[in-house]
Amino acid sequence: MNQTFFLARHGKHGDLGQRLSGRSPMALCPSGRDQAAALGRLCHRRGVSAVHSSPCPRARETADIVATLIGLETRIADALDEIDFGYWAGRRFDELADDPLWQDWNARRSAAATPGGETMAHAAARITSYLDALAASGASHVLLVSHADIIKGAVAHYLGLSLDSLQRFAIDPASLTTLAFDAESVQLLGLNETVQ
Repeated sequence: MNQTFFLARHGKHGDLGQRLSGRSPMALCPSGRDQAAALGRLCHRRGVSAVHSSPCPRARETADIVATLIGLETRIADALDEIDFGYWAGRRFDELADDPLWQDWNARRSAAATPGGETMAHAAARITSYLDALAASGASHVLLVSHADIIKGAVAHYLGLSLDSLQRFAIDPASLTTLAFDAESVQLLGLNETVQ
């Protein structure tokens, strides 16, 4: 029997693409709330039976909008939290561009670490351990609202890709990535599906 898990990135916020938000308490902007509502309608059609969320406000707000639309409660899971970017958190991308550590992070996610934060390997292990435990419990049709790099880390893990390949695919705001677990493997059914 296949067990399906839907990984969604939170909706847009005001600093998206301008600043490395990290775990900062960013709320969704109006278009981000609209995205979350569209995501909720899609999740309803897909038969989502449970909603789990990162504790970050932008993810939790997205999850709560989805959960309300389909009549569920949101369960908070620290395993879905954004990467701890250490002292990079809150800095503008144009400020980070010339930082050799930032350049190394973007070139070698498998080995580089964030300054004062966590490694990509640790962040990917958090979500994959959580997904493996959900699958072992028999759960299915669970929506997990998280963050772009966390979702990318899960996809890379289950497809056997290096963490260095994360810059080769996108996870857009309020997009849905679908994984199907069976007794022997994990299959990617959808990547970065967006709705309007």
